Amino acid sequence: MKQFMAMLKKNENKHPPPTKLLNLAGQLCREFQSSSPSLEKLVEAMMGCKNNRYFLTNIHVVRACVSVHIHKGQYDAACRLLEYCKAEEKEELMQLWHEIHYRRVMEKHQTDVLTPLQKFRCRKRNPPPISLCPEGLKTRNYSEEVRQHLYRFAAEVTANPDKKQREGLARDMNLQPTQVYNWFANYRRRQKS
Repeated sequence: MKQFMAMLKKNENKHPPPTKLLNLAGQLCREFQSSSPSLEKLVEAMMGCKNNRYFLTNIHVVRACVSVHIHKGQYDAACRLLEYCKAEEKEELMQLWHEIHYRRVMEKHQTDVLTPLQKFRCRKRNPPPISLCPEGLKTRNYSEEVRQHLYRFAAEVTANPDKKQREGLARDMNLQPTQVYNWFANYRRRQKS
């Protein structure tokens, strides 16, 4: 830690900081426990320097910063950090994004665990920013053409197709039979309400 602090002070005006310093930061972040005072000092030092954006290319540093923010209850700061960091591990960044929001909900409801439904709702209400998922959010909605076909079938033929009909529809629209089954089950549920 002392070696890192000395290197950081010596190189604080270098653009970009030496690779050795960035690697050491990642290594220290990996070694410290998520809520240790040493980790807080390390994060404070890195984020306090002019070149802090270079440190945010390392997933271990990003994870450490997010964990310190969560520990302090600074959820907005953790989200902003994720939005602007340049780490390559997008999947892990999205998981961290969701984790921040789960923690927020757990704190609000004063619980240590969320049900799968609560997590699902939390993800729906707090989708990750485009910077974390440049290919766009995965959507489970069917194309307009597929939906129209299913609606037409439900209105003109039946809202409760048998197995053979579901398999035929699945083949026609390049879906799985279970997808067709679920669509009709949801359709009937929506009709009731």
